[in-house]
Amino acid sequence: MLRTLLVVLAALLPALLTGPAARAATACDAPAVERFGPASVTGAIVGAAVLDGHAYVVTRGLKPPVLADIDLATREVVRSVTLPDGPAAGEPEGGWATAVSGGKVYVGTYPVPDLYSFDPATGAVEHLRSFGKNGGFVWSLAAAPDGTLYAGTYPDGRVREYVPATGEVRDFGVLAQGERYVRAVAADDTYVYAGLLDKAKLVRITRADGTVKELASAATGIGAIAEHGDRVLAASGGALIDMRKDGTDEHRVSLASGSIDMLTVAGDGTVYATSRPDGAVHRYRTGDTAFTKIADPPSPADETRRLHLADDHTLLGFAGSGGVWSLDLGTGRSTFTDLIEAGLPGGPERPQSMLLVNNRAVYVGGHFSMEVRDLRTGERRRFHMPGEPKDLVRRGDKIYAAIYPSGQIVSVDLRTDEVRGVGTLGHGQQRPWDIEYDRVTDKLVVASAPLGAALEGALSVVDPDTGRIDVYEGVIPHQSLMSLSLDPRGGVVYLGGDVLGGGGTPPVAASASVAAFDLRARTVLWQVDPVPGFRTFQDIKVHDGLLYGVYKRDSGSWIAMDLATKTVVRQGKLSGYGELTVHRGRVFVSTFFGGGNAYELGEEAKLLATGLGDEWYTNPQLHFEPGSWRAWALVGRDLARIRLDPRCPPLTVTP
Repeated sequence: MLRTLLVVLAALLPALLTGPAARAATACDAPAVERFGPASVTGAIVGAAVLDGHAYVVTRGLKPPVLADIDLATREVVRSVTLPDGPAAGEPEGGWATAVSGGKVYVGTYPVPDLYSFDPATGAVEHLRSFGKNGGFVWSLAAAPDGTLYAGTYPDGRVREYVPATGEVRDFGVLAQGERYVRAVAADDTYVYAGLLDKAKLVRITRADGTVKELASAATGIGAIAEHGDRVLAASGGALIDMRKDGTDEHRVSLASGSIDMLTVAGDGTVYATSRPDGAVHRYRTGDTAFTKIADPPSPADETRRLHLADDHTLLGFAGSGGVWSLDLGTGRSTFTDLIEAGLPGGPERPQSMLLVNNRAVYVGGHFSMEVRDLRTGERRRFHMPGEPKDLVRRGDKIYAAIYPSGQIVSVDLRTDEVRGVGTLGHGQQRPWDIEYDRVTDKLVVASAPLGAALEGALSVVDPDTGRIDVYEGVIPHQSLMSLSLDPRGGVVYLGGDVLGGGGTPPVAASASVAAFDLRARTVLWQVDPVPGFRTFQDIKVHDGLLYGVYKRDSGSWIAMDLATKTVVRQGKLSGYGELTVHRGRVFVSTFFGGGNAYELGEEAKLLATGLGDEWYTNPQLHFEPGSWRAWALVGRDLARIRLDPRCPPLTVTP
């Protein structure tokens, strides 16, 4: 009997060694993580200033941020320094705000709202003050004629005065109830002028006693200010407000299309402005009834971080993508210098988005760029994008990207990398969060939020062939849209809401809603609030009759809602929030916080990996290779391929 049993076992042994359990064990022994270097390399800049024939620019998204010194005669970076950590918790990643005073360059940083100085004579960098906690910004900085500095901050919506000679700081207090952003400042001998983003007001502060006076209100936030002589000028969307400094003799003119990006004023009072999203250059003089376009974009589809008149005939512009251009005002001819090519030390940034195309290439969206890794050759390439690609989707031989801050939809040709504009959402919808492609209707669908103090987002239906965009504002009343998911059968899109909208306005609703929208009839089918008191969905995904949702507020809470009964049948808690994906009949999610984790969602959340890091700029994402358990993602700021086999023990990824 024993001999017979041994014979049977011997016969079965090869099958046991090659069966499912053996294959799972072999898969779990395979390399767990492969890293491929920085996912997105950037030379993007935020702040810029000019002093004595040199330009000083501050990088965006690098840790630590770099302040680079550019010799404007040669257009070469001649030195660079980094901005060290200040005493506040967290590290600076850039500096939107720059100003020159007393022969030094001053920088206001984010996401720690600190003030630094750089002395070109000695090369010394000094941390001067902190204006708040981690998560804040010094959005704007200006020097008065006597050298006193004025900083506009977020999220407290205040202006601070800093005296370089003494280090004294004065806080002018709340400028408008509920305001978060002082997006622009300018100063003269007597007054400080502040542009408020949420409340769309131009206010004047008397430097002597701190008295605050409202000079003007606008339809949208004030994004740029300039002063000259007895006049102050402020940009609000596509409109320019031009008035005397006492608030009288007001003139308003508007661009034919787009919005005003940056302003500067010549000695004779001529105003030069750049526009978004095209990047063209315009001229205005008090009394004109319209802008005059004087040049095509020196850096097409770019933002302008500063304008500066080098002399009576030459306008300098600093492009957010990482460049400096000069424009001959007489001929309209321009030249452009890429700062990385000029010697700016670029580095890895926090990516915006990712897409895997047919196991052929991985596309990673960065700040004003797209980085592509060819999976067949291992080669990398990089090309310009007109902003931040918040989300990517494929249709045929093109990728479509939803762009912030323009609210533009663009296509990228997979064969040539050609980037073309499809259309702009408009309607104040400048924060597109999610884009998908519905094969049944052959349309793109976009979920968006407004910019500034408004609550209602929109669902936009985009015809990728004609560029027609139908925008349905308030499809979930009093909420913006953070996410959407298509019914697998097509024709219906499910929407996840956010009661806070663009921020800065008290919410009306108490709980984030889910709604279903018929793409053929263009009507809302139903709306429910799955969990009372949870205010913001980060992502939703429909699978097998259930709608899975991950909340940002309450952070990390997740649900599975039965679409037939509209009731929550599963609920749990993750380390944080992120993006959902469906692969091989299972639901996965990658999250911020707790070190950066990946889970499978079923009856409960099963941890698959930890230690991925928290370096996404938007949502952590997973992009699985078809037919395998390997997913493309981030480890820190590196592009990585990770084994996420549900049969294997959880991974602990080391930095």
